[in-house]
Amino acid sequence: MTRLCGLLLAAGGGRRYGMPKALVPVPGGEGELLVERGVRTLREAGCWPVVVVLGAGAERVPELPGARVVFNPDWADGMGSSLRAGLAEAEGDAVAVLLVDTPGVGAQAVRRVAAGTDASSLRVATYHGERGHPVVLGRAHWEGVAALATGDVGARPYLRTHPPEPVACEDVADGGDMDVPGP
Repeated sequence: MTRLCGLLLAAGGGRRYGMPKALVPVPGGEGELLVERGVRTLREAGCWPVVVVLGAGAERVPELPGARVVFNPDWADGMGSSLRAGLAEAEGDAVAVLLVDTPGVGAQAVRRVAAGTDASSLRVATYHGERGHPVVLGRAHWEGVAALATGDVGARPYLRTHPPEPVACEDVADGGDMDVPGP
């Protein structure tokens, strides 16, 4: 059985949003923060451990039971540094990568993308044909992904030369991200 680690990237400053997204309440979430929702999603999907990469506003993030928190001092450099920091702490055969600003992605989508994965897997959720999150990276790819993760692009350069298996998720999740406040 594949051991799936969860990796929640939640370090950004949220320039367009006006505040770190980890600290943003989930719309209609009864006070739950985006970072708390992300941890819950990965835990409910069966990920263990769940690694959360924090940066901007980390000192204001509440305790996250069931998560291993990693502080990324280079968070301002972009998502690439957070992905590298998270992969360095990941365990298991594969990691499910989720972004903090995708509250419409639930455990069912994570489980679907992760189903049948192993250490050599590369899978990505798609929404109406467009790539989104979660992305599942088998352990065999972690070093290559980390080597190319720079700036704000994360795994994209690696996935250009190592095409992932697409997994349609639009029937179980909303892959949209929260870039700016408002409806």
